[in-house]
Amino acid sequence: MSRERKPGGKSAFITVGTTQFEKLTNAICSSAVLTTLLNLGYRKVKVQIGHGKEPIVDRVPGLEVEVYRLKPSISEDINQADLVISHAGAGSCLETLAANKPLLVVINDDLMNNHQLELAYQLNKDKHLFYCTTSTLVETLSSVDFSVLKPFPPGQPQKFGEFLDNLFGFSEQKQS
Repeated sequence: MSRERKPGGKSAFITVGTTQFEKLTNAICSSAVLTTLLNLGYRKVKVQIGHGKEPIVDRVPGLEVEVYRLKPSISEDINQADLVISHAGAGSCLETLAANKPLLVVINDDLMNNHQLELAYQLNKDKHLFYCTTSTLVETLSSVDFSVLKPFPPGQPQKFGEFLDNLFGFSEQKQS
């Protein structure tokens, strides 16, 4: 995982993709999470909120927080971050893992038939990321060691497609 120390402290990027996950954006912008990030050496937090309501950002001295809705691409934000905290959307997860960035996925436990949990569980089982819920975010940030994560193997989109097909029950049926 990429861990170069930047002058002025580390940065965290939070994304919810194009969806709404106000439970996550509100949690991130709370003094509890922001103070935890500050204590872990983060000095800049960038929060992409998608189509959700703009959160109230608690002020934490020594920490710069930027909030925005959408951009044509979040690649630059991912590449500049020392840590990415994301919803469990496949696109956000894969882009972050392809950039070789430490990833903490926050599961939206309000979703019915939560395929995001299954995706996060498998990628965690394979030691590519950690996951939690909004209620365990502070505890997880404080306790995990991102250095133990394994890089995600590049260039195998067919394997991910097969994983999703199996996950959703669309595995190929051989014709006779």
